[in-house]
Amino acid sequence: MSSNDKQFATAFITVLGGLTLLVIILFFIASYLTKDVSSYKDEELTLSNIEPVGKVNIDDGSVPQAAATPAAVVAETAGAVPVAAAEPLSGEQIYQRNCMACHTAGAAGAPKLGDVAAWAPRIGQGMDTLMAHVTNGLNAMPPKGLCMTCSEAELKSVVDYIISQSQ
Repeated sequence: MSSNDKQFATAFITVLGGLTLLVIILFFIASYLTKDVSSYKDEELTLSNIEPVGKVNIDDGSVPQAAATPAAVVAETAGAVPVAAAEPLSGEQIYQRNCMACHTAGAAGAPKLGDVAAWAPRIGQGMDTLMAHVTNGLNAMPPKGLCMTCSEAELKSVVDYIISQSQ
């Protein structure tokens, strides 16, 4: 074995030994830092996380038959307080939540907000065409710009907002 081979073998074994020692040290550090992880496996917490949202109500005979009639159910819920409908979002709020990621950076060819030259031909197509593109998607833009909870009026308000900022 030549001198160069001995030097290489010595250096290789030294580096390999150092890496092995580093792995052992990191293993012990990781096991020390995660020794209390078993406390996160609380059975009640796990069961509450996987509990179904709804439950099937099976009549076991404990409810009187008269209470199970539709009229009784209506009478019970008649006093319930209705939940107020959420206020519709403004065009700017919808833009900030759903449209800004692509239309601020110009991602995937999206025209940037305020870029008059990019928006002029699109605006020139008319509101019906713009609304069709927003509703159905166009090129890389998904339908409704991924605002699946947006109503037609909210989508129109965000289009109006973008037009007002890009003329």
